[in-house]
This record gives sequence, structure tokens and C-alpha cells, in this order.
Amino acid sequence: MMELHRCEKPAFAVIGREGSTLDGEGFVQRLWADANARFPEVEPLAKRMENGQPAGFWGAMTDMNRQFCPWEDNFTRGLYLAGVETELDAEPPAGWVKWIVPAFAYLYTEADQPDAFANGIAQLEQEQIPLAGAVQDFICPETGKSYLFFPISRL
Repeated sequence: MMELHRCEKPAFAVIGREGSTLDGEGFVQRLWADANARFPEVEPLAKRMENGQPAGFWGAMTDMNRQFCPWEDNFTRGLYLAGVETELDAEPPAGWVKWIVPAFAYLYTEADQPDAFANGIAQLEQEQIPLAGAVQDFICPETGKSYLFFPISRL
């Protein structure tokens, strides 16, 4: 069993590079490579922690209808945004996309295993906790660790 922690997160904005599962295998890695290479374009917009570091980097996900529902067809069809958390009113530069992820209560876990997503989904099913939205990837700038945020209810 994975160790799941609970948190609530108000709506937040992510400005990043958007892609779709229709873009083919490896599209997420290509989006991150593009976002990282062009990060100086959005770095001034990054929401900051007290120590000045960006508040976080998100692999935000949503369904094809942009309703922040789980990916469709057994998590094989959806949209992905590789980017940085910003203030809600930040304006994306040309070529960048901004999403506002709705407020959710989440169960989250460190994504340190290649099968963390599948294991997290299986554990939620076993505990009879339905997903209330699309799963989100979070990379902590302080530690470099990745986490999966499983939404369990809208706030």
C-alpha cells in the first residue's frame, strides 16, 4: 500500500506548454523538454515561496473537454500542461497556455516508482474512493521530488 496524505488546495494557475495524448508516445517528455528550454520566458510569472523559489512545477491534466475530469478511455486520452504555478491573474506569453485548476481535496503520494500512478488508482479503487477529477503531477522545487495528486472531492 502506498502512503497517501490528504490536503486541500484552492484553485491555482499553471502556465505551460500544452499537449495531448493525440500527439503520440513520449509527448509528455517532449512538453517538459520544451517548457524547460523556454522557462526564462515564464520565470518572472512564477508564484514564489518565501525563500524566492518557484512555488512548484505542475504536470496538470484534464479531459479533452477541459473540465478537469479524469483522462478518458482508461486514462489514455487527455490533455497535459507542463508548466509552473503562477498567480491566478498572470497572463501567459505568446505560445504559452494558462489553465486554472479548480479547488480540490487531494490524496497525494510521492511518485518515486514507475508504477505509482497505477498503484495509486488501484489503491483508491480498493478503498472505494472515486476520483473527483484529473490526477495532477507536482514537482517540488526544493527537493526535486515528484508527487501525484489524486483529487477526491471538489471544494
